[in-house]
Amino acid sequence: MTATRVDLLNRQLDIAWALFEYHLKDLDDSECLWEPAPNCWTVRQDGLGRWIADWEVPEPDPVPTLSIGWLTWHIGFWWTTTLEHCFGEAGAPPREEITWPGTAAGAAEWLRGLKDDWRARLLNFSDADLDSADRTAGCGDRTKHW
Repeated sequence: MTATRVDLLNRQLDIAWALFEYHLKDLDDSECLWEPAPNCWTVRQDGLGRWIADWEVPEPDPVPTLSIGWLTWHIGFWWTTTLEHCFGEAGAPPREEITWPGTAAGAAEWLRGLKDDWRARLLNFSDADLDSADRTAGCGDRTKHW
């Protein structure tokens, strides 16, 4: 039997995720918050205790060095935004509302949940659904969320 494209996409996700998980399982809070250079974007607690990612518009040139915490936030930001654009009713929340969980374990759990959500939604797709641009029509409007 020939594999469907959804099956192929899920196998690709599984391979990429296995490589990601290999590194994710060993992260700790100090590694996530370590700033490897003086000019570094990271995640910082605001006055309300939320972990907010450094961000500038327009992006500086050169782009600052990135902490692991910022990178895990950024993966979660993009996945949250993509899931909402493709499957949500209200659209993606503003970037400022997508916060880092505050710990390496929390970030790992957040990202695992996003991956599981993506996988579950993708399983219901047919080839015709994958060919359609209906779910991704809003993804091109970068002015709304960033």
